[in-house]
Amino acid sequence: MATVALAVTEGVTIFEVALPCEVFGVNRSDIVDPWYDFTVCAPGAVRFGDWFRTDTAHGLDALVAADTVVVPACRSVHTEPPPDLVDAVRAAHEAGARVASICSGAFILAEAGLLDGRRATTHWMHAAQLAARYPRVRVDPDVLYIDDGSILTSAGKAAGLDLCLHIVRTDHGAAAANALARRLVVPPHRPGGQAQFVTAPVPSDGDHRLAELLDWILANLERPLAVRDLARRANVSTRTLDRRFHAVTGTTPLRWLLNQRIRRAQELLEMTDDSVERIAVRTGMGTATTLRRHFNRTVGVPPDAYRRTFRGDARQDGGRPADAVTWNGSPVQGVRLPAEAT
Repeated sequence: MATVALAVTEGVTIFEVALPCEVFGVNRSDIVDPWYDFTVCAPGAVRFGDWFRTDTAHGLDALVAADTVVVPACRSVHTEPPPDLVDAVRAAHEAGARVASICSGAFILAEAGLLDGRRATTHWMHAAQLAARYPRVRVDPDVLYIDDGSILTSAGKAAGLDLCLHIVRTDHGAAAANALARRLVVPPHRPGGQAQFVTAPVPSDGDHRLAELLDWILANLERPLAVRDLARRANVSTRTLDRRFHAVTGTTPLRWLLNQRIRRAQELLEMTDDSVERIAVRTGMGTATTLRRHFNRTVGVPPDAYRRTFRGDARQDGGRPADAVTWNGSPVQGVRLPAEAT
């Protein structure tokens, strides 16, 4: 069973603490069995969210035993991070843990030296300060989250949930992440590269018509769809359609369509015995060659390797993708999500 440890220190905000508790701490064995073994680690009975205190027997030194460590937003970006937390996070990563931060938790990772030379993100309000204080970090203020292998960072609040779902998808596949998203009544996938905020106002009636179009596209992915077809379906010009897509999804119609086809292909590879040729037809890719090209470029491995990784017979007892699955002689561990909105 994969273990996830949440690091809680004095004064952290309740929302960023609640997110990983909800995703990893609630038993979801009806989705994947076994689910995660979740632990809250804290230096004593610390207070968080101004109302609550932790009640855990696990100190920060217990982080070193976890497979994944989640660091929520720090109490303040204007003060020095707690040295004991910084040391514990560094030790956990050196022991092989995957470390993920939510919002300003990136400051803890940066202080521990884990972000040196890496691309990372945080809440856009704190991005300039993160870059100034830690010049060796390549700060990207415009994305929801970044997966850099063993180090993951996310923007504020809801982006932390996107990152947690991304971790579930990486560990257990698209079907499990989508099932959990439905349980939480949230979108199953917002690409990490999507903009942190949208400058458009509250959705208008036109945006509602776009929502209907998105539902129609998902129900008709097997069709050969072009931008002019989508614009005709929405009864707008291609220019208007492109503008609405950027406002609502943060990307272009064709990029969004490709993302959905890759996601559907992931689900079919996980849940059916359909051949790659058949999946190419069912996802609107046309041919197996086209599917393999886009899938490999987007996800990072060929469809056949992805299927072996996420089918039940390729799992280890812990429920995580088997490290023995290889491609070109290298282990397939942590395939990527559908292409980011760039």
